[in-house]
Amino acid sequence: MMTSFFFSGSTETKIDEKNRFVLPQQMRYGLVENGELEFYMALGLGGSVSIYRKSDMDKIVEAFKKKQHVAKYQKFMTLFFSTLHQLSCDKLGRVVMPLSLKKAASIENEIVVCGVLNKIEIWSAAKYEEKL
Repeated sequence: MMTSFFFSGSTETKIDEKNRFVLPQQMRYGLVENGELEFYMALGLGGSVSIYRKSDMDKIVEAFKKKQHVAKYQKFMTLFFSTLHQLSCDKLGRVVMPLSLKKAASIENEIVVCGVLNKIEIWSAAKYEEKL
């Protein structure tokens, strides 16, 4: 019986002086689709940064295309899509965190990387502790 994939677990790590952090190997494996390690990073809920699989982002885009002219979604769509970045990792598993997302999520250098079902959330370590 095949079980569907989901992200879980958490890891504490640091962002280096070049705004890079190492994405845990198990989470990197979960982002690989069709042999490619590409994903999207955007501002998440509650002050986090979220990483989405490429196929999940395709579904999100299709859903929002149908709602793009509905006034109550405008502010969210502007915020979400203006902070959306298509990214990958280097050979060591490092990801460059876009400066705009780092600032928006109040991230200094200590972070917690959390698997949350169909996405990965990145929190400043202080904010993560506070939320728990």
